Amino acid sequence: MLFPSLKFKVAAVQAAPVAFDLEASIRKLERFTRTASEAGADLVVFPEGFLSAYPWRYAFDATIGAREPRGRQWYARYHRSAVAIPSPEFDHLCSIARDHHVLLSIGIIEKERDTLYCTAILLSRKGELLSAHRKLIPTTALYQQGIEVYIAPNADDLPAWAASMQHIAKEGRCFVISVNQFTRVSDFPSDYPPFTAGHHDRQPDGSAWTPEAILSHGGSCIVGPLGTFIAEPVLDQEAIVYGELSRGDLVEARMDFDAVGSYSRPDVFTLTVNRKPGTNVYFSEG
Repeated sequence: MLFPSLKFKVAAVQAAPVAFDLEASIRKLERFTRTASEAGADLVVFPEGFLSAYPWRYAFDATIGAREPRGRQWYARYHRSAVAIPSPEFDHLCSIARDHHVLLSIGIIEKERDTLYCTAILLSRKGELLSAHRKLIPTTALYQQGIEVYIAPNADDLPAWAASMQHIAKEGRCFVISVNQFTRVSDFPSDYPPFTAGHHDRQPDGSAWTPEAILSHGGSCIVGPLGTFIAEPVLDQEAIVYGELSRGDLVEARMDFDAVGSYSRPDVFTLTVNRKPGTNVYFSEG
């Protein structure tokens, strides 16, 4: 059991990585983990793509019918700043969870040879990998497993996103931890193409990008199993969003609705999820 006690404390870290710099981003992650651990957090959650970049405003110079050398070079840099499982960098993350005795959820760009995945990893207090969740897995499959805490690292700061988190919490009768980056242009390298003077990319009002310009306003929040906020969305600042969760609330919330109980109509509908690792190419002999 991940949370042996009835009540536990969670921390959603709303911050940006040191973009495209894996070592520096891990150091930043360790600082925030230490702070949250000292504040008594049992679970510490980092945003989508925290290791080591969410490539805001940039498609790596890929346009219809063309791929530019500069974009390929930046993609290679993106690949270098990703996390392989296993790797020395991954071992470092495990040691951070172990040293600070916390459950640690991190949004990473995972590399498996030449392929990149947007992945959320969960590490135990002993520094062991509990899960590596790559997009996309049907939500109902999570509910069926009796999920109590739904971790949602993301890159969406629009008002409707918070409403989506409330809906998931209410539908699944679970706690939802939504964690996003608070990111400015200044968090990226000075030569990052979209923000250089000669690049065509502009702010929504048409003006050139400035170091202070905000790319993601954050909006990290924690929602209870009836869809109400335990911690309201936090905007326009780097922050750790804390919440005290009680499992007793889950039992109360499921009194009148159970997403995979009678409301799921198993007599009419079924969902099959293949959890085996996929293989794209199979070889057979004559």
